[in-house]
Amino acid sequence: MVAKQGHPLLRDRAAGLSPAAVQWLDEAGAALNRGEPNAAEASLLSVLAQAPDCVEARRLQALARQLRGDHAHAVTILQQALALSPDHALIHMNLGISLHACGEPAAALASLQRACKLAADFAPAWFNLGRVLSMQGRPAGAVTALHRALDIDPDHVEARIMLAEAQARLGALEPAGANYREALRRQPGHPDAWTGLANLPTVRFDKDDVAWLQQALQLSPTPQARVSLGFALSRALEAQADYRGAFRALYKANVQKRRLVGWNALAAQAKVSTLLEVFAAPLPEAPDAAAGQQVIFLVSLPESGADATARTLAAHPQIGTVDPLPDLQQVIGAESTRRRQPFAQWARAATAMDWARLGQDYLERTAQARGGRPRFVDANPINWRLAGAALAMLPGARVVNSRGDALETCFACYRQLFASGGEFSYDLDHIACYWRDYERLCRHWQRLFPQRFLDHVHGPLQADPEASVRRLLSFCGLEYEPACLAVQAARPVAHSARYGFELDRLRVLLGAA
Repeated sequence: MVAKQGHPLLRDRAAGLSPAAVQWLDEAGAALNRGEPNAAEASLLSVLAQAPDCVEARRLQALARQLRGDHAHAVTILQQALALSPDHALIHMNLGISLHACGEPAAALASLQRACKLAADFAPAWFNLGRVLSMQGRPAGAVTALHRALDIDPDHVEARIMLAEAQARLGALEPAGANYREALRRQPGHPDAWTGLANLPTVRFDKDDVAWLQQALQLSPTPQARVSLGFALSRALEAQADYRGAFRALYKANVQKRRLVGWNALAAQAKVSTLLEVFAAPLPEAPDAAAGQQVIFLVSLPESGADATARTLAAHPQIGTVDPLPDLQQVIGAESTRRRQPFAQWARAATAMDWARLGQDYLERTAQARGGRPRFVDANPINWRLAGAALAMLPGARVVNSRGDALETCFACYRQLFASGGEFSYDLDHIACYWRDYERLCRHWQRLFPQRFLDHVHGPLQADPEASVRRLLSFCGLEYEPACLAVQAARPVAHSARYGFELDRLRVLLGAA
């Protein structure tokens, strides 16, 4: 966040320095604003040669390291600066940012909370606290912090957009929409505000929105902004029932996004083939066949409507957390680092004891997620690729593969601008290829683990919703609960049928699959 220069924290930062050192400090700040860490560090070395205890020079050194992505070194520099000035709110704020980037969430929050306490009227401190809380999956806390930032600085558009995002995650869709609209009132072409608004299911765009978006696209300075606005324009045209225009805007936005992310479908296909080879045979007998029986892995493709399956499971009184947890990937990544080998290489040689050790690591990491209840759901969709490893680690666990309609799921991916991941989704051929990889690997998991891997269809594919829910709960070792059926009432909107011949190629590709 760019802080307002009038705040006391931003004045007198060069007190006691010589005129030359003040100039070097100013040059360093200007270089950082231009994104030039090398030039900034050269100026800061000159400052520190004259004034080794200059706290501001050390802080800016840390910001240069942050700009490079070297947050570990930034933490060291900021801790040295705090030794010189323990109650410096800016340093606590910057330290919290780097600690979070280094994977130390508790320490990051402590530093940011300290910054807010030391400078309760400093909007950037509250903004960064809200940002980190949001990134840590704590939207309620983020809402509180971001409201504080906006109370201090109502013109802070980034804080308002982040507040809307947190409100949307909490289901407060009307306040979220109002904040996105207010952000757009202040900055009519802001791409993130338009993207957020487009992602709210309760928002209906009108003709004025179409005109604003078309104008913003003409003025948009960066490729990424044009991508964001293009996806939003597609939704706005769709709301006017202009499906041909909507698809044309969507196609252009996807082409631009594909240039930015890149995706190698052949490499992705090869990775799936490798997994099929690694887990070709039944696993060695586990020392404890019941290990992990409290875990339900919910996997799916993105935009498949799997949130309906998550709501079904969450309604059961014996289930605690239903969250997309990162722990499975973290456990496997840590083992790859320890062995200095890629996953596919060490997994071939892993023994039953190795898998059991990794399973215990996973259970220790996720202990809090159980919330005192018999089951919890790890609803991380990308774990469909790691189901073999998950069931090797936790032989008592279950994997639910939540499936939607192939055409609807693939088109939903194509319509969605992902905040992260989803690189496969910006080309219809790539999406079909990804679907085929998903299908063949999940079929393999079902053959390899017939009692522990379930295909669960939802939405329009369910011929008998109650029977489907009963089957799901029985597979998870749970008694039938009527509340789980109640959440099945809502049906997702089918978008693909409205686009007719525009999706003929995708239909052919999926038919061939």
